[in-house]
Amino acid sequence: MGLNQQWMQRDLKVLWHPCTQMKDHEQLPLIPIKRGEGVWLEDFEGKRYLDAVSSWWVNAFGHANPRINQRIKDQVDQLEHVILAGFSHQPVIELSERLVQITPAGLDRVFYSDNGSSCIEVALKMSFHYWLNKGQPEKKRFVTLSNSYHGETIAAMSVGDVPLFTETYKALLLDTIKVPSPDCYLRPEGMGWEEHSRNLFAAMEQTLAEHHASVAAVIVEPLIQGAGGMRMYHPVYLKLLREACDRYGVHLIHDEIAVGFGRTGTMFACEQAGIRPDFLCLSKALTGGYLPLAACLTTNEVYSAFYDDYPTLRAFLHSHSYTGNPLACAAALATLDIFEQDNVIEANKALAQRMATATAHLVDHRHVAEVRQTGMALAIEMVQDKASKSAYPWQERRGLKVFEHALSRGALLRPLGSVVYFLPPYVITPEQIDFLAQVATEGIDIATRSSVSVAVPADFHPDFRDPG
Repeated sequence: MGLNQQWMQRDLKVLWHPCTQMKDHEQLPLIPIKRGEGVWLEDFEGKRYLDAVSSWWVNAFGHANPRINQRIKDQVDQLEHVILAGFSHQPVIELSERLVQITPAGLDRVFYSDNGSSCIEVALKMSFHYWLNKGQPEKKRFVTLSNSYHGETIAAMSVGDVPLFTETYKALLLDTIKVPSPDCYLRPEGMGWEEHSRNLFAAMEQTLAEHHASVAAVIVEPLIQGAGGMRMYHPVYLKLLREACDRYGVHLIHDEIAVGFGRTGTMFACEQAGIRPDFLCLSKALTGGYLPLAACLTTNEVYSAFYDDYPTLRAFLHSHSYTGNPLACAAALATLDIFEQDNVIEANKALAQRMATATAHLVDHRHVAEVRQTGMALAIEMVQDKASKSAYPWQERRGLKVFEHALSRGALLRPLGSVVYFLPPYVITPEQIDFLAQVATEGIDIATRSSVSVAVPADFHPDFRDPG
């Protein structure tokens, strides 16, 4: 028995993996990883896999990055953790200063949590509590886009709209208002992204006009709806939304957990619309993919609504045990240093262009409806019929065939249903991008030419596809 098999057997005796139907591993191999370096992950038998999904969209500058490694090593000898209530430390102060400097002007306060979902909870609670402190307790609902995803905790699921994650738990969820997404994949033939995004904003305008008195905030994933299938839209929607939120007295929450830190082509997606949200949620690449940390940035105007004598009970008493952990903050500081010193945003333009060039041929594939891209995120939509854009039944799990082929070729591609996507670390080379495009093309050919015979029950929701 090989080392991989030994570790897999030990794993499957004790672990329950996230976002996984564990029964799949009766046939699907579980890959135990021994080490990582740059874009590569290496298993216990020496096989390498190019991490094309940045290990769930977190890794910015490669595995075992020497600069981030060293910053964490230096910090661990100084202070590993300290309570952040009533105490503070150098890394969290320096990181907060840096985040205020690089985010849109006016986001002057930073509140830390442990991960993306908890960061969304912070923003939602903070917005609701703000209106409560302002004497407007009726403003307690949230408006969100269809096909959105904001995390797996209860309130975060409530403002999401990917049935795979929410349908089972709908009895637990908050009452929210769903507005059609400006998803440009759904635009009429011949219509551009900007026109479609403008047209779709009419529904949001109408919703806010009718419901603003009871709405605390609108929450969106700017430019890219990640877990919803890497669906993308034009920045003009964000500009119109900011203007509408101002008109109607509603907060705007930007969930940049997946797209922040350069993924869309700018440091933060909101920059492309020239706007500032009231709450900016950051995580994932914040620490370069090393350690869990999230930051919710907001304004002094919001902060001041909580600032009062303790007996007024206006304080925001939300907390997490590991809030502002020094090791995670050290990793984040090293990550920001790399962005600054290596001119990463500019360098990524050439890599993004190479991704476009390497996949351009797939536009003509008979089972590809669209190849779309925003910055360093590229998605390939596999379909049953190109002309009508009719999707494969999710039960056929076509994307899983791409995943399995990629593993055999030494790449980690983890499609969202039938959407194959590239979201690589920024240290990927042009040649490695070409390799990914070749592997993806092979996988798509295999997945779309084979006949799949599965039962498709009529009473099953049509979107319970593989989660990616």
